Amino acid sequence: MIHVVATLRVDPQRRAEFLAVFTDLTPKVQAEKGCLEYGAAIDKRTAIEAQELAGDDAVVVIEKWESVEALEAHLAAPHMAEFREHTADMLRGVSLRVLRPA
Repeated sequence: MIHVVATLRVDPQRRAEFLAVFTDLTPKVQAEKGCLEYGAAIDKRTAIEAQELAGDDAVVVIEKWESVEALEAHLAAPHMAEFREHTADMLRGVSLRVLRPA
């Protein structure tokens, strides 16, 4: 199993629009072979001192996959290409962390 944390930087003025498109995408991804968990998250501000906010321009995607191969197949899926095309003008950048359980 692997964990993936993807931080998508979006135009803050269009984040709600981006999240609506992402919501439509989510069940397609969750149905993919090897997907164990997939969902978007945004900051929940708290009084916890150690908290580091992702920012108003961030959508953080929390994922779990059975394997790197499953993740690679996900990235190549037709619905992902459509999603990238549909949101290209909303996105400002993407960072990806692929982690394994310690």
